[in-house]
Amino acid sequence: MTIPLVYHPDYSFPFPSRHRFPMEKFARLAAFLRGQNILTADNCYRPGPCRQQWLTQTHCPDYLQRFYRNTQSDKERRQMNLPWSEGLVKRTFLAPSGTVLTAQLALQHGIACHLAGGTHHAHHDYASGFCILNDLAIAANVLARQNGGLQVLVFDCDVHQGDGTAALLRTEPRAFTCSIHCKQNFPFTKQHSDWDIELPAGTGDQAYLDIVRSTLLAAIEKVQPDIVLYDAGVDVFKGDPLGQLQITESGIRQRDNLVLSELKKAQIPVATVIGGGYDDDRDTLARRHA
Repeated sequence: MTIPLVYHPDYSFPFPSRHRFPMEKFARLAAFLRGQNILTADNCYRPGPCRQQWLTQTHCPDYLQRFYRNTQSDKERRQMNLPWSEGLVKRTFLAPSGTVLTAQLALQHGIACHLAGGTHHAHHDYASGFCILNDLAIAANVLARQNGGLQVLVFDCDVHQGDGTAALLRTEPRAFTCSIHCKQNFPFTKQHSDWDIELPAGTGDQAYLDIVRSTLLAAIEKVQPDIVLYDAGVDVFKGDPLGQLQITESGIRQRDNLVLSELKKAQIPVATVIGGGYDDDRDTLARRHA
């Protein structure tokens, strides 16, 4: 089986190299996968700009316009913590569409992977934690409204809580948010997901993998999802500068294998996003995401 992979060359664009957010990781991830003959012309899908209807059923229209026109307040720019540019605008309105496309492909093929996404800190009318629009919430809202309403499980294993996703989907009964994250880490004011698992700093591989497995199986049993949106953040890595957990690369590989294998066994479609990862060695980071 060839897995559909979703990518757009505008996901990476000229960006300050010393910035904490590794904007070039998307292009390096795609290049690595091409080099492994995993990303090919036959399985690469390119999204278009996100539909306005998809955006406005999750985010504030005035906020969208302020960002698009670069008329945000100083406070909003500080919250965004990314330098505004036309390149940033282009990728910001592409990436959520990429996650929606990935979900639609997953429904057809059983699995599909987005080589971006996981911007789970963005809220209704403000950016946070390098996240401007919340692709997970946008995709969940699209899925919840199609085919009479699909039941969506957002399974978030990024090291940081998916606070924006929790807030944005709180009143959507067809979306269940589950976040497994480091308790002591950003955001320091947490939201209430439908299910939060808070890990102490320093948690290692075995305890982590046991929790991921038991939580996933319980969530599947409880939610009976039609599709899972899986945020496979690699900022759980023990050397990640924004991490605080002690997960090895082997542990990350085992986690992803566990999640995808259990969902395949349960015959539940899964759409993956790459989530966070902030290693200063960008090539190593790209391979970790791969």
